[in-house]
Amino acid sequence: MRPGDLIGPVEIGPVAHGGHCVARVEGRVVFVRHVLPGEIVTARVTEVTSRFARADAVDVRTAAPQRVSPPCPNAGTCGGCDFQHVEASFQAELKRRVLAEQLQRLAGIDWHGSVEQVPPVLGSRTRMRFVTADEGRLGLRAHRSHQVVPLPAQGCCIAHPSMPLDLALDTGGQGQPTDGAEPTTRHAENQGVEYLGVVSSEGGRLVPAGSPASGEVVTQQVGQHSFEVGVDGFWQSHRAAPEILTRAVLEGLQPVRGEVAFDLYCGVGVFAATLVATGCRVWGVEGSKAAVGHARRNVPKARFFAGDVERTLRRLPDRADLVVLDPPRTGAGKAVMTAVARLRPRAIAYVACDPAALARDLGIARASGYEPSSIRGFDLFGMTHHLEAVAILQA
Repeated sequence: MRPGDLIGPVEIGPVAHGGHCVARVEGRVVFVRHVLPGEIVTARVTEVTSRFARADAVDVRTAAPQRVSPPCPNAGTCGGCDFQHVEASFQAELKRRVLAEQLQRLAGIDWHGSVEQVPPVLGSRTRMRFVTADEGRLGLRAHRSHQVVPLPAQGCCIAHPSMPLDLALDTGGQGQPTDGAEPTTRHAENQGVEYLGVVSSEGGRLVPAGSPASGEVVTQQVGQHSFEVGVDGFWQSHRAAPEILTRAVLEGLQPVRGEVAFDLYCGVGVFAATLVATGCRVWGVEGSKAAVGHARRNVPKARFFAGDVERTLRRLPDRADLVVLDPPRTGAGKAVMTAVARLRPRAIAYVACDPAALARDLGIARASGYEPSSIRGFDLFGMTHHLEAVAILQA
């Protein structure tokens, strides 16, 4: 089996973490994209390693009932989406299967919950990274490739409608030319330039990554609270995500006035703000100094520290009633999970963007005496394999 080979007919097995399904060909595991469990397809091999191969479907001979026509003509070539061929509600079911499998395999947790689909599935993304393609057109990279696939004429169907996608306009923060002059097209000399697309309370912006404009500040709203965040800083990309996840954390923790709460990997202070509003005394820790600066202005009643979470925990009180963890995709890891357990909080809320990292960290927490009292999954990344989960842990 070599890259470029056609294989098939291949019967497709279960969905796996990463936006593909598992098949077996001549005893070799093959991760196949753009398929559904139970389908029979012909696929083209794209990569071969000593342990497995990767492939893309090129001909679906027997289609699953949940297969639909993709809403975007770039489906199958652009790397921005994984599940454009999947009926929307079944995307959430595939993510449920992945989350359940990761929890059972990596943490020994039998989970029978659901992944809640949060509308809208299309037009939801308020933060995206684009790359310039031919003649300065915006595009997205192909899957596992540096190749740039230009956006179709209709634009990007997962981008928020307010996100400017035309480099012929000097967006100036509002998607329109800033000086009244005629728009100018940026041509091929700018190929390969990364642009940050951001939608905030002020409207849509499109700025070159790494430029002075990428360090500017925009305002985001969660309920009645306004948050300043850097254009290049972290903010949940689905327009409804901050409110949905904040509500899930509050419902799980049930904070009581006067309790001590730690917000770890706190970003610009979204969870800290909610905990302060319930009367908690809040300490936050975040690795980004810029984000901590924003958090201090966003939530002046909380105390924030910039630095490595494990080391900085030593500067905080040695006891906490509540802990919120919202780590990056790699997870919190053994050192942080063990340090949190030593605080003996009555409840921990773990917000995860990667099911494998969540499962590994829950396994560590279980070894320290903390079991999940609830695990909720949220489909906040329509057309992709990504999901969010909120686990509530108690001793």
